[in-house]
Amino acid sequence: MRRRPFQFKSIHTSIALAFSLLILGTTLLLSYSSYRQSASFVADTSVEYTTTLIEQVNANIRTYVDNMESISALAIGNGDLTKFLSAPLGTPESEQLKARIGRFFHSVVASRTDIATLAFAGSNGAVISDREGAKLKDYTELIGQDWYREARAAKGEVVLSSSRVQHLYPKEYRWVISLSRELSGEGRLDPSGVLLVDLNYNLIDDLCRQIQLGSRGYVFIVDSAGDLIYHPQQQIMFTELKTEDIPLILRSPDTTLTVQDGKEPKKYTIRSTDFGWKIVGVTYPKELVGDKAKMQLSAALWGGLCLVIALGLSVLLSFTMARPLKRLDAHMKQVEKGSFDIRVDVTSTNEIGKLARTFNLMIAKIRELMNQKLRDEEIKRTSEIKALQAQIQPHFLYNTLDSIIWMAETNKMAEVVKMTTALSRLFRSSIGQGEEEVPLSVELEHVGNYLTIQSMRYRNRFVHRIDVPEELRDARIQRVILQPLVENAIYHGMRNKAETGEIVVSGRLAGSLLELTVADDGAGMTPEQVRTILSERKASESGTGMGVLNVHRRIQLFYGPQYGLEYRSEREEGTVVTLRVPWRKGGEDT
Repeated sequence: MRRRPFQFKSIHTSIALAFSLLILGTTLLLSYSSYRQSASFVADTSVEYTTTLIEQVNANIRTYVDNMESISALAIGNGDLTKFLSAPLGTPESEQLKARIGRFFHSVVASRTDIATLAFAGSNGAVISDREGAKLKDYTELIGQDWYREARAAKGEVVLSSSRVQHLYPKEYRWVISLSRELSGEGRLDPSGVLLVDLNYNLIDDLCRQIQLGSRGYVFIVDSAGDLIYHPQQQIMFTELKTEDIPLILRSPDTTLTVQDGKEPKKYTIRSTDFGWKIVGVTYPKELVGDKAKMQLSAALWGGLCLVIALGLSVLLSFTMARPLKRLDAHMKQVEKGSFDIRVDVTSTNEIGKLARTFNLMIAKIRELMNQKLRDEEIKRTSEIKALQAQIQPHFLYNTLDSIIWMAETNKMAEVVKMTTALSRLFRSSIGQGEEEVPLSVELEHVGNYLTIQSMRYRNRFVHRIDVPEELRDARIQRVILQPLVENAIYHGMRNKAETGEIVVSGRLAGSLLELTVADDGAGMTPEQVRTILSERKASESGTGMGVLNVHRRIQLFYGPQYGLEYRSEREEGTVVTLRVPWRKGGEDT
């Protein structure tokens, strides 16, 4: 027969292979899915993380700008600047106001690390700064700078510049972000001026450089005109060795975009401020996902580990599932060898449990049939025993009646009465209640009656005694089992003996055996007779020894083939027959 693929002799192998293939496919699928989901999760998490950092930068810059606006509002709301614009230059009042405003500017700048410069330039040619006694650039040059012109054009609105080099003092160039605002004075001529607040650019630089977006990510800021407020590589940007897609950023809402940086993609996370700037976080997906090969190796290693564990568990599980079947198979093999006293423990309610219950029912039925057969055999054995007893009783009755006839012929009527009375008691005890076994004391009484009858017949020919200890008389023994042995001793041992003989019935306990002996000092037997006395063929041929043979067969049928009779005899010395049965006290079962 052609063998189909994946067909094995062992169900354990089949289950383990099926589980292994299922687990292998599931592990590969889960490992790949886990890798993809992990990469996607890391990318999404990095975007969320970048957005959070950008929001933080936005909040901090908003705080700086708010501080600058607050300082400008405080300076303008002071009232001294308005009075200073209205007062003629060079007057004591004007100089006093200038000195007081200068001290105010100085106190503000001295108390704040984020403010680089605080200055005021009036349209009347007056200039005030936070530095007392410091020489500013020429007035005409100052009012020509962008911060002044843009503030005048804004007509009182706050103007926030991009990062630039501020040049208010000779030989001093500082990177700042400027906030300027026009202030109108009091009076007929309506003079005006511009208040300048310079933010220290290093604060913006430090703030943005602290933002870690991987090893290559960074943050940059552009204003509404597309000019760079901050970029970590600002000098390189001016050389155009590095570029950013500023137009795309300016026209995009707050979102995350993917653009190409040469051959490598990068992501822009864009957030707008309420004063027109756009803060952009730049991340590289490849870097944020991590080393792809490393992640793949990690996924492969973990997948392999899970696969090994799962395969081990599958083998263990398949062994657990197959073990009840193997146990059932082992019990079936014991049944094949003839052992039916077994039972399979049913520990589950599945199909294997149902099979085990069916197996138990089958074995129980077979055992019941075998017990029925044994009962039938026992009935047959009992019938044979009763048939053997029936053979013994007529044989004994014939011999006894022969003795009574002999005594009657000699006119010994008193002895006939006595013998007949003993015979009556003898048969009454032998018939009993139909029991197969009786106490040894009953059987000894029976033998005593029999010996009494025979001693009356053979007066002065033999004497007898029964020497069995009292502790053995409670033992159980078959009914009418000693009488044929005593009878055989009288007829074949004492009958032809010239002088007075002796018959002794004794007993002893030999381990688990009860040994009863009937010994006589009569004629004895030859070795050949001893060998053949228990032979059924020899007994039937000679017509003698049938009684002892029946006793021997009864014992073996009832107790087993290891029990029975044993003869020892010598010519002119006598005969000793030993009966061996298992020792059982009254009330014990076989």
